[in-house]
Amino acid sequence: MSDCDSYGTCGINGVCNAFNPSKCECMEGFDLLKDVGSGCSRTVQLKCGKGDGFIKYKVCKLPDTRWSWYNMSLNLVECEAKCLKDCNCTAYSNTDIRNGGSGCMLWFGDLYDMQGPLTDGQEFYSDATDERERDGLDLPLFDFVQIENATDNFSSNNKLGEGGFGTVYKGLMEDGKEIAVKRLSKTSRQGTKEFKNEVVCIAKHQHRNLVKLVGCCIEKEEMMLIYEYLPNKSLDFFIFDSTRSKLLDWATRFNIINGIARGLLYLHRDSRLRIIHRDLKVSNILLDKDLNLKISDFGLARIFGGDETQANTRRVVGTYGYMSPEYQLDGLFSVKSDVFSFGVLVLEIVSGKKNRGFFHPDHHHNLLGHAWNLFKEGMSEEMIDSQLSYKVHLSEVLRSIHIGLLCVQQNPEDRPSMSYVVMMLGSELILPQPKKPGFFVERNEFVPESQNISLSCKEMSITLLEAR
Repeated sequence: MSDCDSYGTCGINGVCNAFNPSKCECMEGFDLLKDVGSGCSRTVQLKCGKGDGFIKYKVCKLPDTRWSWYNMSLNLVECEAKCLKDCNCTAYSNTDIRNGGSGCMLWFGDLYDMQGPLTDGQEFYSDATDERERDGLDLPLFDFVQIENATDNFSSNNKLGEGGFGTVYKGLMEDGKEIAVKRLSKTSRQGTKEFKNEVVCIAKHQHRNLVKLVGCCIEKEEMMLIYEYLPNKSLDFFIFDSTRSKLLDWATRFNIINGIARGLLYLHRDSRLRIIHRDLKVSNILLDKDLNLKISDFGLARIFGGDETQANTRRVVGTYGYMSPEYQLDGLFSVKSDVFSFGVLVLEIVSGKKNRGFFHPDHHHNLLGHAWNLFKEGMSEEMIDSQLSYKVHLSEVLRSIHIGLLCVQQNPEDRPSMSYVVMMLGSELILPQPKKPGFFVERNEFVPESQNISLSCKEMSITLLEAR
């Protein structure tokens, strides 16, 4: 017997996944409440009949049917229409999944006693979208056949890279336009929520330092994002390679640092929606043919509304070595979380070394600790990448290191805002003295790359509905 076999283990609107270490998950449009097992609350309230829609899930066990209604003669299309007409209806499904499905089951109010994961099993549809999210999907739609032809049937020769979302391919459209296709894999640690989140965050934001999303493809159970093609891949392809890093002189690196800062300032302050990236790292900094940068991968980003400045989550996502202490340890994130990640990036760009896994024969500190020690001793120039030529603007390099250390301070209140960072990078302002960085010493214990585990529902029981 697993924990999920107990009734309502994850509370209202919660989904129990016995194979996830955190056990309780939320559907899209919901966040976990602070108390474990209390359930999930809506992040945005629904507006009955005004933009609301449904998201399809596949669960191992459908919600408790005590607060439901059924009609065996309705099909799924009629079922959706009936649910839309009732403002209290929150989900619907077929009553019988055999032979393509038949009958209609409606749920009202909060949902109880669901078992996951949310990507395999019996289909049901939850009312969890709002006008803002639907508006974000207003993008050109590409046919699957178009993308299949453009990528030569997703040929390995066109593969550009691979990450938590899936594989990225280069494509050539019939009109000669080059594209990058980000294809969600069937075994991806991310899913529909991250896919849609990326669309909402980036589709209507145009900035020279943000990657441009040109469309998407949602067809044949495929989900793909179509981006502008950037021929020089990502920053990590250059900065950590002893040969290619020579192509990045100091002027180019300083331009990249400034571009990242301006892109973040736009996201934090100047965009239509305030966005926290939450996964800023070298592999998410793409480079065009002239080595100009574009910030990419908004699958884990969060939108802040109104006067909201900080949020808390039990689902910590991101990349170790770039996450701020308050986020990694307590699930607290804000614009200052991105500032911390930016500081790590600055020190990596200057030194050509990775923060995580950094090794020095004289101590056990990570790159942040190493930079801090050199700064205190007045020896920051030893941080400079040996691949850089003698044509280095030393005062500019030392100033960048100083700013990087200000950004990675332990206390988020001590870190500068991105507007102040941009000002410091572009002026001769006297800089304040930084305090000790967060995560000063490299940790040696094993830390998993992802805290999200998705396994097949075949390993869990599935409850079928029967008419009462």
